[in-house]
Amino acid sequence: MGRDGTEERAGAGVPSLGVRSVRSAELSDDRRGRRPDASGSRRPVTPREREPDSRQGHLPDTQQGMRRRNLSRVMHTVAAHGPLSRAAVASRIGLTRAAVSTLVDELIRTGLLEELGPERPARVGRPGSALAVSARGPAGIGAEVGVDHLAVCAVDLRGAVRARAVRQVGNRGRAPEPVLADLVSLVRQVIEEAELEGLRPAGLAIAVPGLVARDTHTVVRAPNLDWHDADLGTWLPTELPLTVDNEANFGALAELWLGDTAPADFLHVSAEIGIGAALVVDGRLLRGSRGFAGELGHVPVWPEGPECACGGRGCLEQYAGEEAVLRAAGLPPGAGRVAVLAERAAAGDERVRAALRDAGAALGIALTGAVNLLDPRAVVLGGALSRLAPWLLPSLEGELGRRITGPGCDVVVSGIGSDGPLLGAAHAVVRAVLDDPAGVA
Repeated sequence: MGRDGTEERAGAGVPSLGVRSVRSAELSDDRRGRRPDASGSRRPVTPREREPDSRQGHLPDTQQGMRRRNLSRVMHTVAAHGPLSRAAVASRIGLTRAAVSTLVDELIRTGLLEELGPERPARVGRPGSALAVSARGPAGIGAEVGVDHLAVCAVDLRGAVRARAVRQVGNRGRAPEPVLADLVSLVRQVIEEAELEGLRPAGLAIAVPGLVARDTHTVVRAPNLDWHDADLGTWLPTELPLTVDNEANFGALAELWLGDTAPADFLHVSAEIGIGAALVVDGRLLRGSRGFAGELGHVPVWPEGPECACGGRGCLEQYAGEEAVLRAAGLPPGAGRVAVLAERAAAGDERVRAALRDAGAALGIALTGAVNLLDPRAVVLGGALSRLAPWLLPSLEGELGRRITGPGCDVVVSGIGSDGPLLGAAHAVVRAVLDDPAGVA
């Protein structure tokens, strides 16, 4: 074994029928993707303790590529299980202590890991120095473009939100350029706040409510913004690595990495003005050949129904989108309307409850096709749906229970709520650092 850590191994490596809603406490820790730390608190870990994941396949199968993969394995292990000693890291990933020590020293020099001092001795012998992911250095900058708001946050390598800015603004019908100018001002504000805490941006990821062409920055179509073929990279800073993706995809990734309700295979459904979905299989997001998978909001529920902004008729959004529910409840559109719906439903407003029952039934009908086709282990309700779940679930589950052909599918409620797309975007940048720490050194 060389001391540069380029050798990968020192030895051997490492139903009920029907539909039911599930509280997070009913799911095992392993299915949640979380583990207790020494204090008993919960913290996110990699799906099924996988470190690192298959996205490292782009690294060359050379000595340098092997070194970079091993740096990533160390980072993922400390991020998931730390604080850990060098010996504990070596034991977990199957490298020699000497190789791990070399890798750790490099990660400390680049500011990605830090030493916390001697571990509390658990056995006879000299205690090792505990390692943790650094609270300073690279940070993920996540941003969200909503129909009625803009949001930006900075997340450090430990997963903590260190800075955040939100602006309530109507973006429907505005051209991309002024919207992104407003967003860039929030990005700069958040970066300035993060830099005061010793952080530096490692990249920018933006969640948008529309179709994004795979591996590009182009929003092909965003009906609720009235954007078409907009290359967001044209109006965004060029000094940061940029990712643009659909908000539902980032919401599903947030659920996978941070949530305490989702298994490794699930269909994530979220709603604000529009409705989106994303499918996660074996801990990986399935995007479709062009990146357009998950447009549940434009699945026809009643083909001859109302006209939709997408040009179709009878789409799910016309029955279960926020504006449709507000219309049925007799309430005007506007900011904070989901909270109003929840308050009125809780107070017994029968018109609001009827609107939510009908929305839940429409969701159940649309989800039936997805569940029958894709066979997810669970459906996760995120975004506004999570807050309105008590009044949506009975009719949603009723439709699913009557229509699905196979064994039951759990319906679980996200604990992340409307923050999912923003947090998922920021954590996507963080995980890119963990996947290839040599790339940010």
